[in-house]
Amino acid sequence: MAMSSPSSSPPDKRRNWLRGHRKQIIGDYLAEARAALAAAAAAAPLDGEGGDHSAATAALGLVEAVLEMSPRMEAALELRARSLLALRRYRDVADMLRDYIPSCTKLCSADDTSSSSSSSSSSSCSSASRTDLLSPARDRSDAASAASRFLCCFDISDLKHRVLAGFSKNTSADTQWRYLVLGQACFHLGLMEDAAALLQTGRRLASAAFRRESVCWSEDSFSPSNLTAISAPASRRASKSGAASGTAGSEAESVSQLLAHVKLLLRRRAAAVAALDADLPAEAVRHFSKVLDARRGVLPHPFATACLVGRAKALRSSGRAADAIADCNRALALDPAFIPALRSRADLLESVGALSDCLRDLEHLKLLYDAALRDGKLPGPTWRPQGGVRFNEIAGAHRALTPRIQKLRGLVAGGEACSVDYYALLGVRRGCTRSELERAHLLLTLKLRPDRCASFAERLELVDEHRDLEAVRDQARMSALSLYRMLQKGYSFIMSIVQDEEAAERQRAKDAAAAAAAAEAAAAAAALAREQEETAAVPEKAKISSVSVPSTNVQVQVTQAAAMPTAAMAAAAAMGSPVFQGVFCRDMAVVGTLLSRGGFDRPIPVKCEAMSC
Repeated sequence: MAMSSPSSSPPDKRRNWLRGHRKQIIGDYLAEARAALAAAAAAAPLDGEGGDHSAATAALGLVEAVLEMSPRMEAALELRARSLLALRRYRDVADMLRDYIPSCTKLCSADDTSSSSSSSSSSSCSSASRTDLLSPARDRSDAASAASRFLCCFDISDLKHRVLAGFSKNTSADTQWRYLVLGQACFHLGLMEDAAALLQTGRRLASAAFRRESVCWSEDSFSPSNLTAISAPASRRASKSGAASGTAGSEAESVSQLLAHVKLLLRRRAAAVAALDADLPAEAVRHFSKVLDARRGVLPHPFATACLVGRAKALRSSGRAADAIADCNRALALDPAFIPALRSRADLLESVGALSDCLRDLEHLKLLYDAALRDGKLPGPTWRPQGGVRFNEIAGAHRALTPRIQKLRGLVAGGEACSVDYYALLGVRRGCTRSELERAHLLLTLKLRPDRCASFAERLELVDEHRDLEAVRDQARMSALSLYRMLQKGYSFIMSIVQDEEAAERQRAKDAAAAAAAAEAAAAAAALAREQEETAAVPEKAKISSVSVPSTNVQVQVTQAAAMPTAAMAAAAAMGSPVFQGVFCRDMAVVGTLLSRGGFDRPIPVKCEAMSC
């Protein structure tokens, strides 16, 4: 006798109704999410802030509801990633698709295989990483994967998903959105190499999918919209994946422009690094300035932070310590936990003698090292670069940093904290002139004013939700004000030395002029004495010659007598008497001599006769 089955309860009916209508509910939610994302994308060019955040937030809520019902649905995952991208939550996108970031998995594989010494295993791992560069499991070796197959449990739904994906013909076409969305997120996070690799891979997969689907097309099907639709080769696949056919072309164009911009930034940074390695600091500064001062395109602040540290190194090599410290201040205003910036600024401050400021930076760096050793990772997310700093280097750097801090503490306690080398800070030579000092001070003052140093952040894209533009400006203004005060103190110190040197130089010039005047006066007095002696000796010689030789011609006597007035005239000139007075006296003496020698002083006989009337 057969037993009748019991009647189903109301919760069972509701569960059966939900199970039967789940596909319909998911489809409605996805359609509404696509419409909201399309509205957000349409509003993006109008406000310039990434689109309508309310529409993107609504789309994200709908997608989260879908993922609660179907956690592994590819269309829902794509819409969630695109919603996060529209909301500018790039860190959430990177955390969601972390397994597809090339540098993240390379770093993990390098840390795992750092203890291995076999060259064959390292070569096999490197070849495997080159083969599966963008695969989620590319960092696991064959042995590790074999062990995981036998020691770990597996999920039946995951296995079913992988099998169905393997049988599917458009696997790469359905998952290419990961590379495009993650590539854009990596660009905004400053991971330029990863962004270039992901965007190129996404374009390659889109082109391959387009070629596969265009084989069965007729000639009339090749329209401009289909040819430019990189992310959606066919309109029917676009409706499945969540991207509208009208927006596929615009997305393809934006991806192409973004890839070109990324390649330009990478080329300029590579040129700057090559110039710095070739000991050409001026050329390196020029290339880094092209990256940082560019007005075209978007520059994410993590990439700008690394470029600022590189330009600081180039400026230090060229002897511009103040500009290098200013770049380190800007980098730390953008990212206070950036280890290379702290290292560079501490070295710069120690080189110019600012030991107290250097000690403060080194203590901050020690705190970061302690936090990294405590947490087992570097500050920030695992996929964020730290300027080439690896976690396995932190322990050695911490051991080397401790005695350095103790040494600086001893120097500061000994009173050497105020011995700043202001010549190196201002970039002038010792013994510089006033004009050189004023020129260097004017240039540094115009460039490093606190109100101007805070405006650099307006050209950058701040993607960190914990630091807004106002916080960056305040930090940059405070550090710039400290540097500006140091420059003013150095200018006053060097200017006082220059003024003392100028006063000493003027005093030396006065002493030299007085000595020269005294020497000239002594020489003039000696010459006058000699001339007076010669003048007294010349008339006696003239009298002796006239008495001994009476028959000598009058012309010879005149010549001898003329020699005396010449010496007298020279002596009078030395005493400052007029020239014509000496000449007149000389002529009167000659005339008198001639009259005395010619006998004209004798009385002239005059015959007087009377006249008769």
